[in-house]
Amino acid sequence: AQTLKSLGKHYKFRTSYPWQKLSQKIQDVILYGSGSEIIEMIYSDDRKEYRVEKPFEGVIGNIERRWRETDSNMIREELGKYQSASECEVCEGYRLKKEALVVRVNDHHIGQITDFSIAESYAWFKDLPGRLNDKENDIASRVLKEITERLGFLNNVGLNYLNLSRKSGSLSGGESQRIRLASQIGSGLTGVLYVLDEPSIGLHQRDNDRLMETLFNLRDMGNTVLVVEHDEDAIRGADHIIDMGPGAGEHGGEVVAEGRLQDILDNEDSLTGQYLSGVKSIAVPASRRKGHMAGKKRKEIVIQGATGNNLNDVTTAIPLGTMTGITGVSGSGKSTLTIDTLYRGVARKLNNNRNIPAPHKAISGLEFIDKVVDIDQSPIGRTPRSNPATYTGAFTPIRDWFAGLPEAKARGYKPGRFSFNVKGGRCEACQGDGLIKIEMHFLPDVYVQCDVCMGKRYNRETLEIKFKGKSISDILDMTVEEAAAFFAAVP
Repeated sequence: AQTLKSLGKHYKFRTSYPWQKLSQKIQDVILYGSGSEIIEMIYSDDRKEYRVEKPFEGVIGNIERRWRETDSNMIREELGKYQSASECEVCEGYRLKKEALVVRVNDHHIGQITDFSIAESYAWFKDLPGRLNDKENDIASRVLKEITERLGFLNNVGLNYLNLSRKSGSLSGGESQRIRLASQIGSGLTGVLYVLDEPSIGLHQRDNDRLMETLFNLRDMGNTVLVVEHDEDAIRGADHIIDMGPGAGEHGGEVVAEGRLQDILDNEDSLTGQYLSGVKSIAVPASRRKGHMAGKKRKEIVIQGATGNNLNDVTTAIPLGTMTGITGVSGSGKSTLTIDTLYRGVARKLNNNRNIPAPHKAISGLEFIDKVVDIDQSPIGRTPRSNPATYTGAFTPIRDWFAGLPEAKARGYKPGRFSFNVKGGRCEACQGDGLIKIEMHFLPDVYVQCDVCMGKRYNRETLEIKFKGKSISDILDMTVEEAAAFFAAVP
């Protein structure tokens, strides 16, 4: 605000003016800076006034500088709200210089080919030998064989919908894992132990069948494939099954059953076997909710004319007050419709979110809802220090409870004393992390347990306050089930 007042004094405008009434010159200065022109900036606090003469860098310049200088993901996420990506006018988004794009095969340059989906590029390369002469085929045969084999591997693990130019950072965990799987198949290695963590997650049944075939091919090449899975087809198709349990957390940690499928089915202690045999099952609801009604008409959000990515002018309705499932094979447009179009469009209107939605004509029915929340798999909390207790708000009443204990009151401790994020009660040697980072220069940083608090995050005085013999650090080490039982008698 003080910077704007200084600009207003220099350029003779009031900060109360509406933006659209400012001259183009003033708007450009505010956005892009004053260039080499020196501005007298006047800042003041309760005690003193400061005067600084310097050029004004502009709002956009300030955002770009802070983006370049920061290493904080949180700050970059905040600054990203004021930025949007646009296609480069020189290379038209292909990321290659003009000389590289001049070279063409079958009237296509490399940028156009990498914009194909894996399925499209596989078909293009399979068809290419028929469009080349004998000499060109002699030159290209070995390269084309390698290309079509690797594209075939990607196709077979259910990634046929991905563009070859897709940025790796935009891939889901399952997609990244299946790309690694395809590269391993292409390597032709044998005698290797492969470990996969839920490779079928997020896959449609059609694509899951193809994934299983790929895993069997990897096994048949002379390798050992170890898969952590919940998928029924993967369990039934395994040569050997190890069933862990019987429960979760402290109730698990044992091998309940081991052997072939029939061994698991015959084991009465195996919860997995009981579901596979049909002894237990997930009941199908006897009735379905009709949803919220406005008189005789159902309340719904209607997406009209969605054309993002592969969507073909889609118009559909989401009934309110119901659970609606959006399904389809991988790459059919589910995420484009729900996240890129619906969520971003609604968030932009109701939450003032700056993310630009995928192209669509309109989204109606927003008068029936207050806001939209995207529950994704990104890390919880605004900082790396967040944990389930702080994120859900459960830690606040726990800190209040410890601050209300007689010993804490006698020492004058407030709830803030039991926070590991602020000075006072936390261990200052590790600043409440419980770990010390050791920089290894040319090697990745190493984290070791703090030798002052021994990983407990708090200083000695804070840890002396106990409830039922447990300190605040002991509470954080509990599971949710243990903590619920521990505080069960607390009103």
